[in-house]
Amino acid sequence: MRHEPIVSPAALDSGVQSHEWMVDSARLALRKALVDRQFGRAAVVSSFGAESAVLLHLVAGISSDTPVLFVDTQMMFQETLDYQLELSAKLGLTDVRRISQKTEMLRREDVFGRLHLKDTDACCHLRKKLPLDEALAQFDCWINGRKRHQSATRHGLRPFETDDAGRLKVNPLAYWEREDIERYMEAHDLPWHPLVAEGFTSIGCAPCTRLPVDANDTRSGRWAGEEKTECGIHISGGIVTRKAG
Repeated sequence: MRHEPIVSPAALDSGVQSHEWMVDSARLALRKALVDRQFGRAAVVSSFGAESAVLLHLVAGISSDTPVLFVDTQMMFQETLDYQLELSAKLGLTDVRRISQKTEMLRREDVFGRLHLKDTDACCHLRKKLPLDEALAQFDCWINGRKRHQSATRHGLRPFETDDAGRLKVNPLAYWEREDIERYMEAHDLPWHPLVAEGFTSIGCAPCTRLPVDANDTRSGRWAGEEKTECGIHISGGIVTRKAG
């Protein structure tokens, strides 16, 4: 099924859209998914990372009982686990589901918890993608907070996509800039992830997250020193995104 973008790419590229218009467009996309249920059964997938509060606040204002899927890889920063509880309570989200890989699978595939040292793709696949795929099996579409400004590999992001399983992916913040995020956070007095104050701009698993090495790429601290740019949740044709060149 083809979905026309809620936001006009040509208009956005011209820089004429106001922050308020961006917010209204995001809310419209969320209402279509969560209230009108135009795309079937919907869930939100959130990392409870650096910028996650914006999407979750928008969702909570529309439907606070929306299923929110949080993948706990069991290698998260303690600050992330604490933030997930704090933010969920503050926003009144009533159906946050913390999901993890089964213990027996981890004992078989990563018995010493060191798989990330030799194969980060395999580790992400085991600890993040497989449990999320299982959780998403009961939904027809999923909503996430990716944005074009986050990295060069996300520059072509559109408001609607289809994943490899045929489910619709809704990206209501696709065209938001960093300034839009900061303005919304301030306007609604939302708490930042604790590690943002220490300079982190994108936050994943503790062993594979560093401070950004490129001020123009918020995700440059993820798998620093590798060509890898995505965990594997957001892939096309089964291929994990790599840095250009």
